[in-house]
Amino acid sequence: MSYTIGQSARLRKTITEADIILFAGISGDANPVHIDEIAARESRFGRRIAHGMLGAGLISAVIGMHLPGPGTIYLNQTLAFRSPIYIGDTVTAYAEIKSLRDDKPIATLITQLLNEEAKILIEGEAIVLLPS
Repeated sequence: MSYTIGQSARLRKTITEADIILFAGISGDANPVHIDEIAARESRFGRRIAHGMLGAGLISAVIGMHLPGPGTIYLNQTLAFRSPIYIGDTVTAYAEIKSLRDDKPIATLITQLLNEEAKILIEGEAIVLLPS
């Protein structure tokens, strides 16, 4: 497959209670702001939030499954967590090719996770080895 600068892909998902509980179990991150309604109500967020790395995992999914797609290998990823992800949010993971190396099959991607109001929740850049 050939790739071009500006090429992009998206993946949408509504974040559920089950997503948060399963992620807490898999990751071992049982921070009360994610799983305890009372503690979360008393937090700066006023309610439970999803794990930031759950959102980052959706960025990984769009890269690994859509652009560049299966066979892509992460080399680097920066992440800036801008706003919380709430249960019930429908989020869109977005990746866009920013640059392509001429000497190696490596791309730099702009990465974002946005909510349904197009507010940036997570942003960063990924450097990936393109599939052969």
